[in-house]
Amino acid sequence: TFFIAAILAMRHSRTTIFAGAIAALGLMTVLSCLMGHALPSMLPKTYTHYAAALLFLVFGLRLLKDAYQMEGGGASDELEEVEAELSKKEDGPDSMEAVEEAAPPRKEPPRKAPWLPPAFVQSFSLTFLAEWGDRSQIATIALAAAKDPFGVTIGGTIGHALCTGLAVVGGRMLASRISERMVSFVGGGLFLAFAVVALVEGPESAL
Repeated sequence: TFFIAAILAMRHSRTTIFAGAIAALGLMTVLSCLMGHALPSMLPKTYTHYAAALLFLVFGLRLLKDAYQMEGGGASDELEEVEAELSKKEDGPDSMEAVEEAAPPRKEPPRKAPWLPPAFVQSFSLTFLAEWGDRSQIATIALAAAKDPFGVTIGGTIGHALCTGLAVVGGRMLASRISERMVSFVGGGLFLAFAVVALVEGPESAL
């Protein structure tokens, strides 16, 4: 989602892209926290708490493993991959362009301006779909199940807003200078820290 916001912000209004991305991330955070809040009512809190700790442990180990297997410590190639995917979606098949050029011109009735800018819709839809089922969504559900869902919603939304703001302002520069391997190491360490804190505090703790 960071790379999506960074690339779209280079092609459209930064404010519009930020609004669409943060709307999608905010909605995803609320939905995830609602799901996490509902889990303790279906399962004992002890189970949901230790399940969340287990998820943090698995995510942390997986990220550290992925970081260890990455080659070199240079900047990520994911930016170029996402940019190529977005270009394919925006350009469309060449055959359709050829058919449109060959077809005789026809008059079309004037269209009303869309209620939402197309760039906003594109930013919202791409971000929402990319975030659905992502590691961060599952972590949000686990946090909301183990902790105060209201606090998780506020903290998660603020975190997404800061990350998206960095992406639309200087995402390409950051992506070209920050090592994906280092980010994975840091992320894995944070997940392991969350797991340790959850195990130490126990299921009766609440933030």
